[in-house]
Amino acid sequence: MNKVLQTIMGRRSIRKYKEDQISDSDLKTILEAAINAPSARNQQKWHFTVIQNREKLNSLSVKTKENIKNSDNEFLKSRVNDPAFSIFHGAPTVVMISGEDNTGFVEVDCGLAAENICLAASSLNIGSCVVASSEMLFECDEKEKIKQELGIPAGYSHIVSVTLGYQNYETPAAKPRSWDVINYIK
Repeated sequence: MNKVLQTIMGRRSIRKYKEDQISDSDLKTILEAAINAPSARNQQKWHFTVIQNREKLNSLSVKTKENIKNSDNEFLKSRVNDPAFSIFHGAPTVVMISGEDNTGFVEVDCGLAAENICLAASSLNIGSCVVASSEMLFECDEKEKIKQELGIPAGYSHIVSVTLGYQNYETPAAKPRSWDVINYIK
């Protein structure tokens, strides 16, 4: 199996990180992989907010938990009741990915960038996890203020976040995959 396939098959979602920050050079490589993701009509209508400030990450996690508690999402509510729960899993780096509003396929494009981030990180022995529930940070009246504080451009909305850091435990085993989701027409 070649290195690309090994990286794809070996990547796992990491939800517990060491406090050590990833290096600037590794972060640059990971972000270069992100902006090299394919995008519909090569629009590249995405924006990446990189947060490495622990206090900021903690405050964003607290605000997200508040918003979840005030939501109708029972699944997420059950998770945030655990005092140890952190929306970003204690990662030292979080990349928030936003996309331009009213742009076709921007969610797919941002998802492709998120996957490139995860694969690049894995190839550098850096753990990652895609965090979709970070959208709850923006489910409040202060949404525009939060976007402004995070440098998200006007006319862009948060799509997904990716946590990055060195994992603080053994790599989890692969979960079973279902092959019955494939249909062949020859």
